[in-house]
Amino acid sequence: MWTLTETYEAKIEQMRKIIDKIEDGNTSLDESIKLYEQGAALVKQCETLLAEAEIKITTLSRDA
Repeated sequence: MWTLTETYEAKIEQMRKIIDKIEDGNTSLDESIKLYEQGAALVKQCETLLAEAEIKITTLSRDA
C-alpha cells in the first residue's frame, strides 16, 4: 500500500532528476522540452496531492 508522503516524495525526486538532466549541459533542446513537459505534469500532480492533504488535515482538525 502506498502512502501520500511516499508518492509525493517520489514525484519530487523525479523532478530533481529532470532538473539535473536539463541543467547538465548535455541534453538536446528537444529532450529538454520533453523533460520540461514531464516536470510540469509532475508539478501539477504534486499540487493535487498537497491540496488533498490539506483537505484531510482540515477535516481531521475539525473532528478533533
